[in-house]
Amino acid sequence: MDKNKNIQSKIDSTLSAMDTIETVSVSPFFKDKTMQRLFAEKEEASTVWNWFTPKLQLATLVCVVVLNVIAFTKLDDSSSYDENVSEFAESYGLSIYNDETSILN
Repeated sequence: MDKNKNIQSKIDSTLSAMDTIETVSVSPFFKDKTMQRLFAEKEEASTVWNWFTPKLQLATLVCVVVLNVIAFTKLDDSSSYDENVSEFAESYGLSIYNDETSILN
């Protein structure tokens, strides 16, 4: 029984605390000021990529394509690649056709 009286007193104190709540007075321009601050910050965040305009994007794309075309035309045929790989393998002793005897053989 003692617990029920304790619980009832807590409920009564909570309800009496609700009676002390009053309405809050707010400035009539609070909403306008808040909205201006929100939109001002949003505009500043979007200025990061403004310098990368579509003209600059097109120029960058053209440069990349031109560099790729130049690199592709300068690329030697596959026989030169095979020669370079076999020369690399021989210089580091990785070639199968090496005439030198190995310590492990």
